[in-house]
Amino acid sequence: MKNFAGTPGTWTGLVLRIAQCLFAAASIASMATTTTFFNYTAFCYLIASMGLQVIWSFGLALMDAYALLRKKVLHNPIVVSLFAVGDWVTATLSLAASASSAGITVLYFGDLGGCSLVEECTKYQMAVAFAFLSWISIAISSLIMFWLIAAG
Repeated sequence: MKNFAGTPGTWTGLVLRIAQCLFAAASIASMATTTTFFNYTAFCYLIASMGLQVIWSFGLALMDAYALLRKKVLHNPIVVSLFAVGDWVTATLSLAASASSAGITVLYFGDLGGCSLVEECTKYQMAVAFAFLSWISIAISSLIMFWLIAAG
C-alpha cells in the first residue's frame, strides 16, 4: 500500500484524528452548556453523534501515536478496511447530525424568531459549526482511507 499523507501511522493522520476529536468535543461542550438542548431531538442526536466521533477518533489517534512511537506501519488490509468502514459510518452520522441541527437552528431561531436568549442561540450555532468542522476532517480521513484501499 502507498504511503499517502493522512494514512494510519503518519503525523498527518494523527493530526487529522486529533482535529476530529477536538472539534467533536468542542461541539458537545458548546451544546451541553445550554439549558434547553434536550428539548430538540436534533440537538440530542448531535450530542450522541459527536460522542461517538470523540470515542472513534480518540481511539484511532492512540493507535496512530502508538504506530509513530514504535515506527510500525498500519497498512494491513484488514486494519485499513476497518478504519475505512468506521470512518464512513461516523462521517455519515456526523453529517446527518450537523445538517439536522443546522436546519433546526436556522428554522427555529432564525426564521421563526424563537430565540429569546441570544447567548444560547450563539452556543447552538457554535456547536453546529464545530460539528461541521469535525465532519470535514472525518470526510478527509474517509477519502484517504478509500484511496489507500484503492491503491491496495
